[in-house]
Amino acid sequence: MPSQGIAVIMMAAVLGGCAGAGPERSTPLVAESGAPVIIPGGPGEAGRAARPGESLGESEARVTAADVRFAEGMIPHHRQALEMAALVAARTSSPVLRRLAERITAAQRPEIAAMTSWLEAAGRPPGEHGGGHDDHALPLEEMNRLRAARGAAFDTLFLNLMITHHEAAVTMAGLQLREGTDRIMLATAKDVVSGQGIEIARMRDLLKPGA
Repeated sequence: MPSQGIAVIMMAAVLGGCAGAGPERSTPLVAESGAPVIIPGGPGEAGRAARPGESLGESEARVTAADVRFAEGMIPHHRQALEMAALVAARTSSPVLRRLAERITAAQRPEIAAMTSWLEAAGRPPGEHGGGHDDHALPLEEMNRLRAARGAAFDTLFLNLMITHHEAAVTMAGLQLREGTDRIMLATAKDVVSGQGIEIARMRDLLKPGA
């Protein structure tokens, strides 16, 4: 999800609250240093942007182990996608593939920042999730094959591996939608399912003969 969208959801949780589903702990909401969070002013007054790190209160949504597991797993998964996308420019001659890599980077980098901020607000020290484990990561052997490939061979391998990578992310997001309760993480999971589902279809089209 673009960071602007997550910022809006964070404010909606503060201002509107939500009906809790199985309380474990509320989510403290803190303004990020990325997209601005707008705090409405009083009657007749203009709103203002929250300062980075400013406390925004607490959401009534409840954080569960499923929510934390999703964020801690998705952060390293997104990081591997960024690593794959960073290989494209020097290894392909395809403008289409370059644009695809740019879109992946533009979508997933803000999500990493937002999920990292969410984990910190939920009381997860950076050391606990900074090197989070990705059970759905591509093996090192496949990543090394991708690093070594060039030209058309790289293009085909990149598309196949990124499809596999995206499918794993959709699986992770589907689990979050079934088991999670936190509003922000549920919104992020929905965005993963929608956005990466669209990209999977596009990449499959690019693999078709004559594409």
